[in-house]
Amino acid sequence: MDYRKLQNGSDIRGVALEGIEGQHVNLTEQACRDIGRGFALWLMARTGKTQLRVAVGRDSRLSGETLGSWICDAMVQAGLAVTDLGMASTPAMFMSTVTEGYLFDGSVMITASHLPFNRNGFKFFTKDGGLEKADITQILENAASDKQTGLPVGKAEKGEFMSTYAKLLADKIRAATGEEKPLDGFRIVVDAGNGAGGFYATQVLQPLGANTDGSRFLDPDGSFPNHIPNPEDETAMASIMEAVRETNADLGIIFDTDVDRAGAVLADGSELNRNRIIAMMAAILLREHPGTTIVTDSITSTGLAAFIAKHGGVHHRFRRGYRNVINESIRLNNEGKDSQLAMETSGHGALKENYFLDDGAYLVTKLLIELARGKKMGYSLQSLIADLAEPAESKEFRMNILPDDFQAYGAKVLDDLKAYAEKQDGWQIAPNNFEGVRVSLDKAHGDGWFLLRRSLHDPLMPLNVESDKVGGVRQITEQLYGFLQTCDKLDLDKVTEYLKG
Repeated sequence: MDYRKLQNGSDIRGVALEGIEGQHVNLTEQACRDIGRGFALWLMARTGKTQLRVAVGRDSRLSGETLGSWICDAMVQAGLAVTDLGMASTPAMFMSTVTEGYLFDGSVMITASHLPFNRNGFKFFTKDGGLEKADITQILENAASDKQTGLPVGKAEKGEFMSTYAKLLADKIRAATGEEKPLDGFRIVVDAGNGAGGFYATQVLQPLGANTDGSRFLDPDGSFPNHIPNPEDETAMASIMEAVRETNADLGIIFDTDVDRAGAVLADGSELNRNRIIAMMAAILLREHPGTTIVTDSITSTGLAAFIAKHGGVHHRFRRGYRNVINESIRLNNEGKDSQLAMETSGHGALKENYFLDDGAYLVTKLLIELARGKKMGYSLQSLIADLAEPAESKEFRMNILPDDFQAYGAKVLDDLKAYAEKQDGWQIAPNNFEGVRVSLDKAHGDGWFLLRRSLHDPLMPLNVESDKVGGVRQITEQLYGFLQTCDKLDLDKVTEYLKG
């Protein structure tokens, strides 16, 4: 098969199990073995070494153990020393490359994040962080070749890292608060969605004194019987909100399957995700690092930009894609401009102080330090974002691009939209925009903004619309619809249905 089809940006993803009509397995045994050999070849070329130690972990997916056995055996056959760490989180697998006593030369995480049960994939790390898109391309090219390492068979062993990783997080909270059990007296509930995040309740919160009674779905189950482990999913957020209400908790925490993303629910029952969680992290980091630059993805609100500026920071709105925002923040730092946080509205958040690793558990750890600090100093987490102006309405439409050459057609639509927008009364194209076409509309024309962009990987054009007044989203969408109707190769069914509703 063409292994290039398995690339999803800086990850590898595919179908690992039958069970959904029209989706057939392409993460076959042969593919997994070839990818393992491909990674071994890549890692040897990158490090210049042949004596290499690699760790492998997996989330709760039903196919994880089988895929793990295949890729582990392939890397052993290629001459590597491979340690199977079993159930793990994606951030923990990176940390296994930089933590004393482990210091693996590379690591592999078997996960497909929040995708359906039949999917799976691989993420790769070295001590320098997650691999880039070009690295994945090279690994897949190696996999498609018949090139071998030429080394004798390596060795395989079992290991465990999550207890060490959990202690690192717990000790960070202890060090920041100066207390052995700084969460004593707090009730904090976790919804792991049957993914890999249940450890946070039992190995971080409970040793710190927190009451975690009322937590949900901590046991790993890759069939995801309760809800999708995804902080962006409405059903998942409703679940953790319900848990907070039922237990009168001080904080609710929700992770995605492999724990590189997180969301939360505050004590007043309000959601802490998307713009709100970015604002919360920005408030904390701007107190610790005045004037720092906060890098976000392209669909963050105008209210967030105003919030960051009011708190003395610089908002740098960049492109969608967690690697994009992370790499942009790293680039700014390399140029001498301090940037402590890179965060997507999806919940991917990476801090300079933590290797620029997108780690949901680390984000939550920062929140818990603030929760304990606030109790001592007389403020709540809610108060940190009390001055965040939030939109009255927001909506996203995802429009399919019909031609095979979808990237070229999408580019043409954006060029045409820019020319169209320049002629409209009350419309202003946003300056310093790095993705798609973002337009602000004055109060008479909808009191908000829209962003039309191309999807990173799929034949889609997402349209985000936000307004500061009730009815504004419809008003903005109606004005834009006149342009969209000229795009005869865009599927407008969802927009049309909305406007007729």
